[in-house]
Amino acid sequence: MKYRTIQEIRPAQPTQDGDGVAIARVAGMQHAGMDPVLMVDELRAQQRSDLGGGFPPHPHRGMQTLTYMKHGGFIHEDSQGNRGEITSGGVQWMSAGRGIIHSEMPVKDLDQMHGFQLWFNLPAAEKLGEPNYRDIPVTDIPAVQGEGVSLRAIAGQWSLAGSTVVGPLKELVAQADLADLGLSAGQTVDLPVSSGDNLLVYLYEGELAGEHGAVQSQQLLITGSGDVLSLTAGARDAHMLVFRGRPIREAVAHYGPFVMNTMAEIEQAVADYQAGRLG
Repeated sequence: MKYRTIQEIRPAQPTQDGDGVAIARVAGMQHAGMDPVLMVDELRAQQRSDLGGGFPPHPHRGMQTLTYMKHGGFIHEDSQGNRGEITSGGVQWMSAGRGIIHSEMPVKDLDQMHGFQLWFNLPAAEKLGEPNYRDIPVTDIPAVQGEGVSLRAIAGQWSLAGSTVVGPLKELVAQADLADLGLSAGQTVDLPVSSGDNLLVYLYEGELAGEHGAVQSQQLLITGSGDVLSLTAGARDAHMLVFRGRPIREAVAHYGPFVMNTMAEIEQAVADYQAGRLG
């Protein structure tokens, strides 16, 4: 058994997206250690003005999105005729495939919000596939709890405290797994991972004990090789998203909402959108 070590810590950067929505972002479009994750956005709105005008209709091609709400809610509508609403604890998944236009708007009468949107890459063979969408309510997401540790399984199989749970989202690319993990202060947990997979941890609250001092919130941990990752909460309880996934290992070309393999494909996506052929 080989324990993984933290190879890199990437802090989230404050920015805005959509119609002035305040977010904290970790981007890794061409980062081999993050593959197949392209980007992690954390939305933590303390007041209505942080939400701006939400995310009005905009296009995507060549990637998947996953929106996970801790508090608050979003309404999704798209050019395929899908409409869905998720609230605290729920998940929205979308595969843009060859092209889709969608909007994500905050539910009415909402002052505060906390959630995440993750971008996952699609392999070249699937980038021009059929668009798809799915809502998963909080009641369909299994949880397991042990002494000082809790886990909600969104995708993939996870073992904790002698129990195994399987997340309901089976459509994530590259056999990617996602869980929301909580640790009480000073608690340690070992997470198994296939040696060929990438494993990432996004700490969104509290702190983790690190080799060179505490790791603070709003930071992404990129791990090295090995088949087990050991995590220990620091002086405060720690809450984090954990990703496991098989890297796609293909070239990434990115422009705005489009993720393809070459700039020629990006230019085609822009032309298709401008001509009304996307979505």
